[in-house]
Amino acid sequence: MIRNAIVHRGRAPTVRELTAALKYRSPRSASDILDSLQARGIVKRGADGKLRLTKDPEEHQFHARTVDVPLVGAVAAGNPILAEENILAMIPVSVSLARPPHRYFLLRVRGDSMNKAGIEDGNLVLVQQQNDANDGDKVVALIDDGATVKVLRRSREAMLLLPKSTNSKHKPIVLNNEFQVQGVVRATIPYPEGAGLTRKEKSYE
Repeated sequence: MIRNAIVHRGRAPTVRELTAALKYRSPRSASDILDSLQARGIVKRGADGKLRLTKDPEEHQFHARTVDVPLVGAVAAGNPILAEENILAMIPVSVSLARPPHRYFLLRVRGDSMNKAGIEDGNLVLVQQQNDANDGDKVVALIDDGATVKVLRRSREAMLLLPKSTNSKHKPIVLNNEFQVQGVVRATIPYPEGAGLTRKEKSYE
């Protein structure tokens, strides 16, 4: 619960929130759990009193730890990409991929505009949400009425979103340098069609 709260809300839950979520009658029970986690060096309270996740119990090949990552569907113009109405499902992803305290989301890619970069039609991409990116990063950007996954290239005068495709129909998109991306692709996941996802899911090229 602490890990999920940090990823989705940018902060750890309060004692009151833990008490309610764990269905304890008294905050003392939740406080005892936090004391135990602090003694083990897993969480720590900062000078501002806020709880921080300082380390996660190590993963190994027989025991994976996960965080719930939102699968994003249709993105309405002007809305944040992680607005509640855009989220179709929550999919567990290993914390070795979706690492707190960063925020992540998933998109399904349609088409072949990035097949030379290892992103095939129907794949999911795990995206670290951020507004800046380095030259050469694979990024998600909102263009016109949808999102696109492309490789970012910068010059002094402009920004380019480049396809990496065996299909010559895909062309670069030219933007000004003030444009902000939605995130950087951190992993490509061959998530099968129909694996518990809603039919209303919208995909991105």
